[in-house]
Amino acid sequence: MSNLETEPAELDCHGDAGVATATGSLHLEVLAARDVPLGGPRAMTVHRTLPQRSRTLIGAWCFVDHYGPDDVSLTGGMDVPPHPHTGLQTASWLFTGEVEHRDTMGNHAMVRPGELNLMTAGHGIAHTEVSTPDTTILHGVQLWIALPAEAADTPRDFAHHRPDDVVVGGVRAKVFLGDLLGMRSPVHTFTPLLGAQLDFEPGALVEIDVDPAFEHGILVDTGTVGVDGTDAPALERTELGYLGLGASHLTLRNVGDGPARILLLGGAPLGEDIVMWWNFIGRNHDEIVAFREEWMAHSERFGQVEGYQGPIQHLPAPALPHSQLRPRRNTPGRA
Repeated sequence: MSNLETEPAELDCHGDAGVATATGSLHLEVLAARDVPLGGPRAMTVHRTLPQRSRTLIGAWCFVDHYGPDDVSLTGGMDVPPHPHTGLQTASWLFTGEVEHRDTMGNHAMVRPGELNLMTAGHGIAHTEVSTPDTTILHGVQLWIALPAEAADTPRDFAHHRPDDVVVGGVRAKVFLGDLLGMRSPVHTFTPLLGAQLDFEPGALVEIDVDPAFEHGILVDTGTVGVDGTDAPALERTELGYLGLGASHLTLRNVGDGPARILLLGGAPLGEDIVMWWNFIGRNHDEIVAFREEWMAHSERFGQVEGYQGPIQHLPAPALPHSQLRPRRNTPGRA
């Protein structure tokens, strides 16, 4: 998905992370979503929890857009023209609906519920995303993963994976990146990561062993989910709970009357400064300026998407800010 904001923030993102305390309790930082309209008054609204001022990274996860359920038969659905990316991977994950993906590698793939599409931009790629005509309700997340410096210029790539379910008590999990509950995804990432969907029956809980070298984020899609042993209230829909380094065990509990669903995201701290602006990730302001100039000049860095039928064949980049970027550091947390 493209960041369609007309004045996107320019962020100098730092990889600071929290550490465990010696008290035996967990500190859960609750990140509220910011609603961002994509593409005009009739377009979809996404709930964005990363990046924001208080936290810009969870491991290498750097962008979390949560959308739906939207009746796209009334709004026209998702239709994102050819747009560029650099220095990142996009992870597309749906709960309901279907989205058609095309990119400059020639990939033509469908994003369907419970199936991961992971696109590696690296040196540069362009792609489109269009919800299919048969889609009535569109509901899912778009996630970005920052590539470490040694892989930031890696060639384009694309992977598709449909994870099997693992059931623990009243909880059903799909592990699409990394490993959890004895399941491991075969999809390659450039830093250690975790990505999983967990669906809870009413009243269900799950006890999970996690890597204490990871930061973790708990994004609530449906219901209300509590994290036992924390000093925060249960997480509500669209909220993202952050846990810093040091947690080796999580107990997650559905405290609502109905079913609940979360995404559990984790990863080793990136440990690098990155600059995010629009759809680009670079290492400094000048790099972002150069990426924008190349995109606007139709450079071969990004290539051409074939087969897209929309009226805009090359999404214009917004104007750059007049000033240089200013650092926005993560607030150190603790697990």
